[in-house]
Amino acid sequence: MVNNETGTAAEPVRLRGWLTMSLGLVCIVLGSVWTLQGLDLFEHELMSGKTAWAAVGGVVALLGLALVVIGMRRRSGGKTTA
Repeated sequence: MVNNETGTAAEPVRLRGWLTMSLGLVCIVLGSVWTLQGLDLFEHELMSGKTAWAAVGGVVALLGLALVVIGMRRRSGGKTTA
């Protein structure tokens, strides 16, 4: 009765937006690492000190943030109100 307050049969829970949010989180992590490497915070790496990787990492991180927002909107849009 916790999730079924009215006593009628509950609809199955749909997992909406989880793939978009997961890809967004991966993009945020990768973009952050690439940005830090481009800004030469990780020394002795192949991409260290190259400003192009800092720019690419920033763009990828922002893309990831947008994907997380889209995934969260899908999750909230899939809920039904009673």
